[in-house]
Amino acid sequence: MTNISTNIAFVRKIQRQNGMTFIEVLIALVIIITGILGAVAMQATAKQGSFDAMQRSLASSLAEDILSRMRANSPVTLAAYDAVNYGGGNYPEPAERCVTNAAACTAAEMLANDQFEWELALMGGDVTIAGQNAGGLIGAIGCINVAVNTVTVVVSWQGRQEISDAQKDTCGNAGTKRRQVVIQAFII
Repeated sequence: MTNISTNIAFVRKIQRQNGMTFIEVLIALVIIITGILGAVAMQATAKQGSFDAMQRSLASSLAEDILSRMRANSPVTLAAYDAVNYGGGNYPEPAERCVTNAAACTAAEMLANDQFEWELALMGGDVTIAGQNAGGLIGAIGCINVAVNTVTVVVSWQGRQEISDAQKDTCGNAGTKRRQVVIQAFII
């Protein structure tokens, strides 16, 4: 008999609990909201990291681009690429663009074309939307140092987050948002 009365008491206890209490619902709601806010914050951080990685990739690509242009041009003009002011609008569009195979350009014309096009790419002018620059790096400055046949290309730009400035090179504006890609090559 005690077994039956214990079972009846257990069944009555179960019947009295008809759902969740208000406290339980609030605790579950706090846990769900915390998880959702964490996921949103993680998404924002991932998006920012993706943008910074894209900027660094573009800077590396631009540095490799000018090195390829220098290798393709005559070694006589190598020293003429040496400058610290790429990205400031200092290189006007050359008369001879050297963009087709039919255009037989001299080394000096290729130099002027290379400087113009690299600066245009640094400033984002090679991609435009409604006449406005849409590509490029934020506040990009390019510097090229030629010492005999050793070439150092530095691309500096401004990141969105503050970090400590490595001060590896004087190219660009020093500050806590400066980012740099430095590539050295030997060209003969």
